[in-house]
Amino acid sequence: MNNPYFDLLMWARGPGFDIALTILIGGLLLRVVEIVVLSRKKDLAKPKGSPVLQGLKTIFTRSVPRKGLIKEAPVTYIGGYIFHIGFAIAFLFLGAHIALIDDLIGIQWPEANKALIETAAALAVVALIALAWTRITNPVRRALTTFDDWLVWLLSILPLVTGYIAVNRIFGDGTLMMAIHMLSAEALMVAFPFTKLMHAVTFAMARYYNGSIQGRKGAES
Repeated sequence: MNNPYFDLLMWARGPGFDIALTILIGGLLLRVVEIVVLSRKKDLAKPKGSPVLQGLKTIFTRSVPRKGLIKEAPVTYIGGYIFHIGFAIAFLFLGAHIALIDDLIGIQWPEANKALIETAAALAVVALIALAWTRITNPVRRALTTFDDWLVWLLSILPLVTGYIAVNRIFGDGTLMMAIHMLSAEALMVAFPFTKLMHAVTFAMARYYNGSIQGRKGAES
């Protein structure tokens, strides 16, 4: 007897992925062009420092929390680092993901062992839950949290949870769970350019821009 969820999985692997990838690439190009077009007018004043070097430096220095911030908000900063690193490991070093990237752009690298990937994914999920808890329990953060924040949280956690369930066949039909995992990843791809997820691309542009402005003034960013 044929699996009733096989067609859904094939759609997610084929047309569904193609649609999501097209929206992702088109949306990214649109947003990046929009940012470049809206850039400030050229500063004709003679630079007092190196805008390029300061811009590049700022990309990395802004990735390190300012002194005292981790002590003030440990869950926010430590949880944020754990999530981003864990998500990156789970996405970039799973064999199936590497094969997909190889099919798309012809680049591949060694995969990590299953234990490392599952540990990274589990830690990323725990970090997301902790971050959500701080949004709920902290009055200021709760007031500043928008629907977009919760949407991004949901879209970020679903591929991790569904992927873990599908790979380990914890419950449910394996074909269905794999289809749900792929569809959740494709939902993330579609939303990426149009939500706060876009910061994964624009953070470097913004930090470079701010650093280069200070560099022209001969100041540190």
